[in-house]
Amino acid sequence: MTKFATYTANGETFYGAVTDGGMIALSPRFPQWPTMREVFAADAISELEKAAEGKAVTHPNGSFAYEIPVPAPEKIICVGVNFPDRNAEYKDGQEALPNMSLFVRFPGSFTGHDRPLIRPKASDKLDYEGEIAIIIGKGGRHISQADAYDHIAAVTLCNEGTLRDWVRHAKFNVTQGKNFDQSGAMGPWLVPFKSREQLEDVRITTRVNGELRQDDRTSRMLFPIPRQIEYISTFTTLKPGDIIVTGTPTGAGARFDPPVYLKPGDVVEIEAEGIGMLRNGVEDEA
Repeated sequence: MTKFATYTANGETFYGAVTDGGMIALSPRFPQWPTMREVFAADAISELEKAAEGKAVTHPNGSFAYEIPVPAPEKIICVGVNFPDRNAEYKDGQEALPNMSLFVRFPGSFTGHDRPLIRPKASDKLDYEGEIAIIIGKGGRHISQADAYDHIAAVTLCNEGTLRDWVRHAKFNVTQGKNFDQSGAMGPWLVPFKSREQLEDVRITTRVNGELRQDDRTSRMLFPIPRQIEYISTFTTLKPGDIIVTGTPTGAGARFDPPVYLKPGDVVEIEAEGIGMLRNGVEDEA
């Protein structure tokens, strides 16, 4: 299956097809679709697949840098506390609630594959959260669970990096701790969504410096992806290119005793069957 990525080379941003040897630039062929967001709005992934067939690499490995796969989504909505044992990690005595916890992130809070997560000056409590993200292709409101998969265009990976002390700066909001610039990552690429088997029972793992920290399967989600789409589309119209980050398993650094936060030099690798691996180092803010 052809994979697609957004990347920069020589100061210019492209989207293209991913090969073992590098990228095949496709965006110059389709000026009517300047980013992957417009490709999804036009339901044109199949046209990209055809355009990539038999073409030569235009940007060899080493000549480009990955960006987040959809550079300017209207919405990035994240689902919290969505795996068994995650609710217990909070140690607040509350039972899991019947509805999912949600929050939003800004595109600038993410960076691309093989680029550093930035630990900000304001906090040394940068944590990792390995997740699968889905990209909406066909928009809509009040989408039923039965129809939900028809609205997914592609899947990717996310490190939903979090500044743990900054999600406790106020009574009940987490916006600050979830939105420091380049504190998370997304990518490396987009895998076109063809069938529900790509999401329904997929293993997702997170390793830090090679040590396995998170390991679970999407079949164990408390709120499965069709339910997420149904619930979110109850209150907001989903648009092509919107991203839903679907939840992280137990095992984030904050849940160790004592907590183990990310530090400069660490390497975080998030991997999921059928999608790939998202890898990022860690650096301090300049």
